[in-house]
Amino acid sequence: MNINLSTRTISLIVAGVFVFFYGLGVYWSIEPDSIDIEKEVTLAAQAENVAPVVGYTTTTALIKVAETLLNKPGGYLANDALPPSVFLDNMPAWEFGVLEMVRDMALVMRKDFSRSQSQSLVNQHLKEAQPRFNINHRKWAMPSAESEYQKAINSLYKYRAGLVSINGQERAQFYARADNLRAYIEEVQKRLGSYSHRLSSSVGREQVNTDLAGDSQAQQSSSAASQLQIKTSWWKIDDEFYEARGAAWALLQLLKAVEIDFESVLTNKNAKISLQQIIRELEASQQTLWSPMVLNGDGFGVLANHSLVMANYISRANAALIDLNELLSKG
Repeated sequence: MNINLSTRTISLIVAGVFVFFYGLGVYWSIEPDSIDIEKEVTLAAQAENVAPVVGYTTTTALIKVAETLLNKPGGYLANDALPPSVFLDNMPAWEFGVLEMVRDMALVMRKDFSRSQSQSLVNQHLKEAQPRFNINHRKWAMPSAESEYQKAINSLYKYRAGLVSINGQERAQFYARADNLRAYIEEVQKRLGSYSHRLSSSVGREQVNTDLAGDSQAQQSSSAASQLQIKTSWWKIDDEFYEARGAAWALLQLLKAVEIDFESVLTNKNAKISLQQIIRELEASQQTLWSPMVLNGDGFGVLANHSLVMANYISRANAALIDLNELLSKG
């Protein structure tokens, strides 16, 4: 049977496929809404027929943030090798920002939140979960990134069940102490500082090398110029923006949970208002981007520079985190 397709028919088919993939790509690139942490905790507690305890909210937030990576429209896209996701870069960058915050929280939960002191045992479920989040985020072959992340989430569910378990052998702990919260804040500070620096580099600028500042005896492995020229590649500007935006989104959900679990600590240190201000700065970073692309105008030029705007919110949140850390360190 011979089928003769005219050039016009072929063109319509190609155009239809292009429009379909384009529309699907736009839909998959829509960022998820903020998570209602209190509602999720209530639903989870009702499903398990338990009363939430300290640590239940933070663990639930981490679970829901991680599940968002896998269950949002299009699923996890960073390691896809087929269209249209293979042509997308903004959403994979957003996913990596979220993943970085998930990794930080999982690490602190394993090292600090779940342990009473440095000589105490590591919770087995967190010991299994934390390394699985560290698999290469673009790995698609067996084991794929998605499968490892799902196993990590399953371990987090087991840890959360242990928090409310009355069985001595299965019971887990979460210690909401000021020193533990400081450990998490210090991890986040480093991450936000890096994002702020990278976003600010969207416009080329010279920077004084301050790597050894503050210590006259400090040394480094190799010499470096005293003046550095820093500028983000034009091809990477949108990736840096969306990675920072994803990290800010994830941190926002996690800090809302921290506010609940560490309420007594924050109240005692008169630091609750400081955390609320950080949450507000992060919420501002999630405003709708009305431009069809990330603009990179000069700092005081005619066009906007979305990277600098994002850097402003992240820098303000980071500065507030530093102040919060100082409050927590005081008796």
